[in-house]
Amino acid sequence: QVNLVESEGGSVQAGGSLRLSCEARGRRFSSYAMGWFRQAPGKGRQFVAAASWGGDITNYADAVRGRFTISRDSANAKNMAYLQMNDLRPEDAATYYCVAAWRAVSSTWNEEDMDFWGQGTQVTVSS
Repeated sequence: QVNLVESEGGSVQAGGSLRLSCEARGRRFSSYAMGWFRQAPGKGRQFVAAASWGGDITNYADAVRGRFTISRDSANAKNMAYLQMNDLRPEDAATYYCVAAWRAVSSTWNEEDMDFWGQGTQVTVSS
């Protein structure tokens, strides 16, 4: 069993930055990709970003490309994923979920294809 534990989100003004982290705890899951989904009130979950096990391959939703950066720290069994969010906009406000999947980063990431989910963390952006 793998548990994905996210850091606390936060509240920022438009144009601000936040960094989310996610730690995979439990059995080591070598070669899993990790990523992030988000869900705004009244909307479905949408893909945000994904990174390969080594962090060298990444993929982003068009809505966040150029503003968000996903990174990995898989050294020393630190199964970590980070999401640096810059130039935040009110439309970025949502609950952010860390995910892990045995899946190519370059493929389409649908929520039903994810193997593990975090509990979600709230990000609020005020205008």
